[in-house]
Amino acid sequence: MHYQLSHMALSAAVILLAPLLYLITSAWLAVRLFKPHQAAASSSLASLLFLSGLLLHGYVLWQSIPAPAGYYLGFYHAFSLMSWVVVCMVFVIGLFRSVAGLGVIFLPVASVSIILQHAFPNTALVVAADTVGTQLHILLSVTAYSVLTITAMQALVLHYQQRSLHNKKPNQVLNILPPMQYMEAFLIHSLAIGFFLLSLSLVTGLVFVHNIVAQHLAHKVFFSLLAWCTFGIVLWGRWARGWRGRKLLHWILGGFTSLVLAYFGTKAVLDLLLDRV
Repeated sequence: MHYQLSHMALSAAVILLAPLLYLITSAWLAVRLFKPHQAAASSSLASLLFLSGLLLHGYVLWQSIPAPAGYYLGFYHAFSLMSWVVVCMVFVIGLFRSVAGLGVIFLPVASVSIILQHAFPNTALVVAADTVGTQLHILLSVTAYSVLTITAMQALVLHYQQRSLHNKKPNQVLNILPPMQYMEAFLIHSLAIGFFLLSLSLVTGLVFVHNIVAQHLAHKVFFSLLAWCTFGIVLWGRWARGWRGRKLLHWILGGFTSLVLAYFGTKAVLDLLLDRV
């Protein structure tokens, strides 16, 4: 009994501390974005806070997602897991290039995901993961969504750069961002990686996940395929037709919208409105 109480107290402390660390790091990144000279001195401390938040968030997921026959991946659990993977990628990318803007956006979202996961515990088991194949499918799906989420945010940042330059309204944020040519090249590279992972996710899902209709996954497959086709057209348009600018960005955002509907649209209806999987 004493161990259980201590464990519950530790879990509660972690659930409160992880979002707090994320928010502190996000605030520091915002200062770095707008006042880089003031934030430079505390860079190491902010990195440590960021990493601590990641580890604590990972502990929360490790405690709440594994199930005897698979994984608990209801709406809020999936939201928290994908947010964690995204901020992990932001942290890793931040080791090589400035990603203050992405951190300011994604860290508060990850904080909210932890709080929602705790406030609305949803134990809907989406896919039984009792085989290596289904586990691989889940891993690829989460990773693909996370990479393409960062790609979509890069598309929005690039769109902001283009509009600011077109309207001839330079500002401090625009001066901090990398050159547009670099941003666009990085955007295409991350899209290609996300498309490859999404392709593997679809293949492993079709091979290893059975009874798609019975598990209410038909809509997810449809929107995932729609997103896959859209991203494939974007890459073809870029490499074969030299697409740039608004056309490129609009297609990317359209594909990401389909992906959101695939991962969260049907899940929200089934888990939150119908209270079933």
